[in-house]
Amino acid sequence: MYQNKKVIVVLPAYNAAKTLEQTYQEIPFEYVDEVVLVDDASKDDTVAVGQKLGIKHIVVHEKNKGYGGNQKSCYKKAMELGGDIVIMLHPDYQYTPKLLIAMISIIGNDLYPVVFGSRILGKGALKGGMPMYKYIANRFLTFSQNVLMNQKLSEYHTGYRAFSGEVIKSIDFTYNSDDFVFDNQMIAQIFYKGYEIGEVTCPTKYFKEASSINFKRSMKYGFGVLGVSLRYFFTKLGIFKWKVLTGK
Repeated sequence: MYQNKKVIVVLPAYNAAKTLEQTYQEIPFEYVDEVVLVDDASKDDTVAVGQKLGIKHIVVHEKNKGYGGNQKSCYKKAMELGGDIVIMLHPDYQYTPKLLIAMISIIGNDLYPVVFGSRILGKGALKGGMPMYKYIANRFLTFSQNVLMNQKLSEYHTGYRAFSGEVIKSIDFTYNSDDFVFDNQMIAQIFYKGYEIGEVTCPTKYFKEASSINFKRSMKYGFGVLGVSLRYFFTKLGIFKWKVLTGK
C-alpha cells in the first residue's frame, strides 16, 4: 500500500524458473500488496517455483498466448484485485526490482499516471550488454515514433512499465495484438487518451537466462511498431479510425 493506494506487481512469465525466485525476493513488499504471476504455458518449473515462493495469484495458460496475451491476463487479474498502481516486472531478472519504489512513488504522488523504466537514459542499455544492432534499432524506432506521435520518450521498447489503475481501466487493451507489438499499441492508446508518460533511468542486464527475441522476430517487431505509429498518426489527423484507439 502506498498513499492508500493498492499496489500490484504483475509478472508475465515464460520459462522463468531459473530467475523467478531472485526477482521475487527483491520486490519491496513494504510497498507491494499483491503479486500476480501469469505463466504462458512454460515448459519448465515456473509454476512450481511460484507456488514454492507462496505467490497467491497464479494464472496458468494451458496454451501459449504470446507476450501480449500474457499481459492481457496480467492486467485483467490486477483489475479484479482492485489495483490502484500496477507494475509489470519481467521475472527473467533483466530489470531490477529495486526501482519499484521510485516508480510506485511517482504514480502514488500523482506526478505521472504512467512510468517507464528507460534503458536509454543513463546509457544503461549498452552497459548492460544490449547487442549493438538492437541498440541502433531502438534509437531509430524511438526517433521515428516520437516524430509520428509528437512525443519525446527516450525509448518505447522497455518492458518495465507502471500504470495507475485509472489508465488501465480507460483503455481497451483487448483489441491489441497477442504478440510483442502489444506494448506499443498500449502506448498509442495511452497517448491517444491524453495521458503523459514519465521515465526513470533503468539499468538492464542481458544474460543467458534473460528472455530476448531473435533477429527475425526483431525485424517483424520493428515493422510492427512503425505500423502502430503510422496508424496513430493518421487517426489523429482524422484520415481514418483505428479500432485499437477509437474502439470503433
